[in-house]
Amino acid sequence: MVMHPKPPFPAQQQAMPGYTAAMRPVPDHGEESYRGSGKLAGKKAIITGGDSGIGRAVAIAFAREGADVLISYLKEEVDAEETKRWIEEAGRKAVLVAGDIQDSQHCRMIVEKAVAELGGIDILVNNAAHQASFHEIGDITDQEWETTFKVNIHAMFYLTKAAVPHMKPGSAIINTASINSDTPNPTLLAYATTKGAIQNFTAGLAQLLADKGIRANTVAPGPIWTPLIPSTMPAEAVENFGKQVPMKRPGQPVELATTYVMLADPLSSYVSGATIAVTGGKPIL
Repeated sequence: MVMHPKPPFPAQQQAMPGYTAAMRPVPDHGEESYRGSGKLAGKKAIITGGDSGIGRAVAIAFAREGADVLISYLKEEVDAEETKRWIEEAGRKAVLVAGDIQDSQHCRMIVEKAVAELGGIDILVNNAAHQASFHEIGDITDQEWETTFKVNIHAMFYLTKAAVPHMKPGSAIINTASINSDTPNPTLLAYATTKGAIQNFTAGLAQLLADKGIRANTVAPGPIWTPLIPSTMPAEAVENFGKQVPMKRPGQPVELATTYVMLADPLSSYVSGATIAVTGGKPIL
């Protein structure tokens, strides 16, 4: 049995959006452990926020399952290049696209680039997210509220709308929600609200796209050890991160990878409109 790191963790505050190499311990994305078996052979995938954290773990897994991958990211060049290296080491094509997905035109460009450079789109993983912690509603600026919705919800709509015309029957859309969709953390009010919206968006989308043969599902992670944590949460929360769930630790990004692979796998052809919780034992009901 693999022994995963447990809190307490050392002090390690970072500026947004955070970087993988500065984390202690460094997250496990499956670099040494994930073994593919051809489940996604020949598929073409877009992953937003694919440079680090959950996105990197999914990118590595998809590549080792046989998929070519376009990675969309904000500006974290070092992290993005490292993810690209792992994709290429798996023998698959990697395309990097930097830029802000708050911009609808940029979202459309991501899709166009995937079609041009990968040759199509079979899987869209809407994973990028923005969060920040606040103890008083008065501390949340109008701009902060709007940014959270633009990154977490509006971009998901722009990307999905642009990608669907290029997706054939059997394609899959996977959206990253959160345990906050059902049990919102009050200090993450804006983020938690968007995550509830993502779950609802996906449930409606699955019904809307069923006639096209395109599936849409949601993954709802619990506390996962990614650069978002030391760059957006207070020191005490980082030190004890993950302690609140039954497993008493945060999940490592690699521990979500198989869920995304399962939802992308054409053999999961009757799974649509579902929310898969990956929460260290804390139930979502």
